[in-house]
Formats: sequence, structure tokens, C-alpha cells
Amino acid sequence: MRHRWRRVLALAVACPVLPGVLGAGSGNRPYAVTEVREACAEFNPERNLYFGDLHVHTAFSQDASTQGTRNRPRDAYRFARGEEIGIQPYHEDGRAGRRLRIGRPLDFVAVTDHAEMLGEVEICQTPGLSGHDSWVCRMYRRFPRVAFFVMNTKTSMAHGSRFGFCGPDGRLCLQAARTPWRAVQAAAEGAYDRSASCAFTSFVGYEWTASEATNNLHRNVIFRNERVPELPTSVYEAPTVEDLWQAIQTQCLDRDDGCDALVIPHNSNLSNGLMFRPERSDGSPMTAEDARTRASFEGLVEIMQHKGDSECRLGAGTTDELCGFEKLSFANFMQKFVPFLGDEPDPRSFTRRALLEGLLLREKLGVNPFPLGLIGSSDTHLGTPGAVEEYQYPGHGGAGAPAPAEVPKGLPDDLEFNPGGLAAIWAEENARDALFSALRRREVYATSGPRIAVRFFGGWDLPPDLCERKQWVETGYERGVPMGGELVAADPEAVPVFATSALMDPGIPEHPGTPLQRIQIIKGWVEGGEAREAVYDVAGDSENGAGVDISTCTPHGPGAATLCSVWSDPDFDPEQLAFYYARVIENPSCRWSAYVCNAHGVDCDRPDSVPRELALCCDPSHRWTIQERAWTSPIWVGPVEPVGPVGLVGPVGPVGSEGTAATETTRAAN
Repeated sequence: MRHRWRRVLALAVACPVLPGVLGAGSGNRPYAVTEVREACAEFNPERNLYFGDLHVHTAFSQDASTQGTRNRPRDAYRFARGEEIGIQPYHEDGRAGRRLRIGRPLDFVAVTDHAEMLGEVEICQTPGLSGHDSWVCRMYRRFPRVAFFVMNTKTSMAHGSRFGFCGPDGRLCLQAARTPWRAVQAAAEGAYDRSASCAFTSFVGYEWTASEATNNLHRNVIFRNERVPELPTSVYEAPTVEDLWQAIQTQCLDRDDGCDALVIPHNSNLSNGLMFRPERSDGSPMTAEDARTRASFEGLVEIMQHKGDSECRLGAGTTDELCGFEKLSFANFMQKFVPFLGDEPDPRSFTRRALLEGLLLREKLGVNPFPLGLIGSSDTHLGTPGAVEEYQYPGHGGAGAPAPAEVPKGLPDDLEFNPGGLAAIWAEENARDALFSALRRREVYATSGPRIAVRFFGGWDLPPDLCERKQWVETGYERGVPMGGELVAADPEAVPVFATSALMDPGIPEHPGTPLQRIQIIKGWVEGGEAREAVYDVAGDSENGAGVDISTCTPHGPGAATLCSVWSDPDFDPEQLAFYYARVIENPSCRWSAYVCNAHGVDCDRPDSVPRELALCCDPSHRWTIQERAWTSPIWVGPVEPVGPVGLVGPVGPVGSEGTAATETTRAAN
């Protein structure tokens, strides 16, 4: 059963049916309508909750294909809608060695295969194409693991030229890329439900995969509708992020035919501090216009995925104990494969620090370049969007473990990786325009995998008994703003009030969800030219005594099915720039690796009985339990006079000047 019943609980409103066919300029919706389709029967002006995955790789991606992935975009969409598909390893007769199905279908998905090497892979896989017999393609087919490193190294040094078999100016590879790019579009169109049931939405997209000295600068590009450029833009055509934005501007936005796109950075935790640097790519100072451009293209960030959590990192002035969640020990991709080059990850690699830098730059430039809403996704390289359940994690490939020659006898992925997260969107209906508009206004949030339902409103006069009111969502919209919005006070004495509601993921009968432990509100602000942060517990109990039996993964102890809080900031200063976001924490539960270790009967009290391939189960660094969570997009609060353009596409809230590193305290809510 899908999770739609929770929308009814969360919204407590009836959904009017609006019949008819929508086209550009339709007056039936509170956002621009850019496509022709049937109107969704389930239209809700107070918005429904939809879960999806905006970061998905298939066999069209070089790294996925060299690790044995055979699923293509059509297969990925079938999987997302609830069908079972096969995954590697494959037998000689083509049968998959493993089968996988997610417990619940997703509402929306974007396949985001790498723009880089798209044509090269097509040439290497297609006999008869010029270049098929090049040394690169022979290596690709015979030694795929070697090709993984050689071809990725070429991409990370993309300021040079493509491989020679691509021909002058890369023309042969660009021409070959048209075939998979058309297949990506066709698969998205075939999966998109344009009927009134609006059961599933697909987006056309791709990944731009810049790696500056292996420092991750990757972005996913998501298009609003079927009108997209002739080819995706790779680092060969656009070596810097400024080049990428310019390509999207000229090849999409300037076309004046409804083409629109969002750019979503991901894995800032592997950027070694470069993803959110306060300069241009060439090192020159960021100007107000630069900040405005960045904010208009990049209003979201993927905070959680297969290769780690990018919210915050313990240390460097941060004492938030929950910042230790699913962290990698290395600062970039090189340090994973060559550990002796390792450094501690730069604090500037994390989203909370970027949000604080945005406030500082707002004071300096008058524009916030980092008005970032938060989403999660999987980054699967198996063509399996939404495969984020801890209890059946098969590995995701990509930078993780290579394709197994047989069904894994041990851990299916590198121990430090995880199943990834989901993107959650509050939108009026499950249609491209509605979901894209919600992404644009940042009424979205991230989860680490569970389908926790979260609402977050901020206002100046939200009533203290709002949690007891039946029409609390209606009141939140009427008297405040939702997650992703901004508050500007008309009264200098006003204090912001935040209302947060969370419903636990009910799970499925075979695997029930985990109760909630608490809600926290994270505040960031600028004080005396310095960025500061604090964490407030506002609902639930961090000392509730809940736990899990790691030998059986059976939970125990109290927890909440629902939590709700109305909280005002006891330390608010109207002269300070600030943001607030909510973090919802579940009770402890088993991590994916614990399920695998238990399934193989690992007994760490008898180390001699533990097979070599399962030795990491008993490693002191192995984390048997986790606390899954959700993070809302922030709400920004600023002075009475906003500086610079403010709106759904532009910078959010007043931002600030350069300052020193943040300090953090954890405070109990009053």
C-alpha cells in the first residue's frame, strides 16, 4: 500500500477533483503550466507529500557499466514503480544472479546518467561505430575495472581533450551520445503518467561530473519538462560550474519554449572544501552578480546519498553529536583509493557551513549565494532508484565495491557507504510542473531513507496551541511560510515562531517503521561578523531509553508515532541574520551491515569462526546501529529591508559578511 494515507493524516483536508486537460498558461494551477496533460484527480491546494529519487545511474554511465550494471533507464523506472528487476552478477546465459524489489513504489524519479563518457560508452559497446576497436574500448570490454580508473581519470582532467578515438573536437563521441540521450528522454516519457491518476512522475536529467584534482564538484541537472537541450553538457564542453550555468542559460532558458532546469550539487562531503567556496572557479572574488547567478541556478543541495551525509561534521567548532551520522573518513575520491594521501575533511565541505557562509556573504555582498533547500537521493549505480531499505541493501556501485563475479558471500558494498536517502516534496499534485515548482521554492526535505512525513512552518504570530488545532496546516500557510521560505518582520519587536510536525514512517507489514525519538531545530546566525550555530531539542526525548537488539534487529523501548512542536527562539535578536531548519530523529535501528552480518550468522565472540569476507563485521569501527532522520529545508529570517532580489528563484533572506569559524551549543528548548 502506498503512503498516501499519511497525506490525509498530515493535511486533514479533502482533495477536489479538477477535470480537464492542462496546457501552457492554464489558470487552474497556482504555478506556470508548461505541458499538456490530464489534470490530476488528486489536487490538494494544501499540498500532498511525494517521495522520490533524483540521482540515479544506469548502464549508460561509464562507472556503472564497468561494474556490471545492465539495467537501463526503462528498467530503472520499472523498478521505481514497484517491479522486480535483476542486478549483477549475471550468469553466462544472461540471467541475473540477484533480484530486487523495493517495498513501496516511488512517486517521482530522475535518471541522471553521467554526461561525461556517454558517447564513449556507446561507441565501446556498439560494434561498427568508429572507435569501437580503439585501445580504450578494447580495455573497456576486456578489463572493465582498469577502464573504470583510466576513463574516470580522463574525466577528472577534462580541461584537456577527449580520447583520440572521439575524433576532432570530440565530434564522434558527441554524435554517439545522441543515441543514449534520446533513450533517456524516451524512457522518461514512457514512464510519465499523464493520465488523471498521476501515479508516477519522471524527469529528464543528467549529471555533470567535474572533479578538480579528484575533489568532487558534481551536479545533477533536472529539467522541468520534455523540452531539453540536444545533448547534456559535460565537463569537456563546460569545465567549470560557471560554464555549466552558461550552457544551461543558452541551450535551455534562452530558448523561450518552456525549457527550464535546476542544478543540484551533491557529495559536498567529498569536495575538500571547494563545493561552496566563496570565490569563482578561477579564484577571483565572488561579486554580487556571481552570487545572484549561483543562487538562481542552485537553490537545492543533495545532503544525503550513498556516499555519505553532508549535513555537518563533528569538530572544527561543532559539538553537535548527531553530526557523526554516516560520515566518510576521506576528503575526496583520491584519498579513498590512496589512503596515505588522506586529510581530515574540510569543514567547508558541509551544508550547514555553506548555509552559514551564505549569511556572511549576504552581509558582504548583499546577496546570499547559498540559499539551499535540502533533499536526499540514492546515487544508485545499479539502476535501482529508491533502493534505500537497510534490510535488503545490495550495494550501489559507483565508487563502492566493484561488480561481484558471483553473489556476494560477504558485505555487498564498502563498509563506509550506505543505502542513500530520498527526496520529499510537498506539492499540489504529482505532475512535473507541480513538483518542479516545489523544488524551485524549496518546499522539500531530505531523509536518510525512511518515509518520515515532516512539515515545518515559520511565522511571527503562529498560535502556541497550533499542534492541537485541526486546521494547523491551513494556519501555517495563512500566518507563516513553509520550509524553504523567508520571514521579514514588519515589527522590530517580533520573535519568530516555528511549528514542526513529524509522523513516523509506517513501513510495510514485513518491516514496520521505527518510532520517532525527537525533533530538533538547528539555528545558524551572524553575530559580530561571526557565524554561529545552535541546536535546540523541541519535541520528544533524547533519553527515552530506546534501543535495538543487534543480534535480531528487534527494537525496544518507547518512541513516538507522531511529534509536534510550536517553538519560539529564546535567543532571537532582530538585528541578526539567521536560518532555522528542523531535524527529525528516529529511535536506534539496525544498519544495513548489521543485517548482512546477522544473516551470515557472524558471532564476534568467536572470531576464529568469522569468514575472511565478513571480518569487517567485527571490526571496532563497524557501526551496528544508526538513527535514521529527516532534515527540512531552512527558513531564513532577516532584517526589515531585504537587499537584492528576493523570490522563488533568487537569493533567500538577508545574508552576511566574512567572518570566523562557527561555535555551537546544544540547548534545551524552553
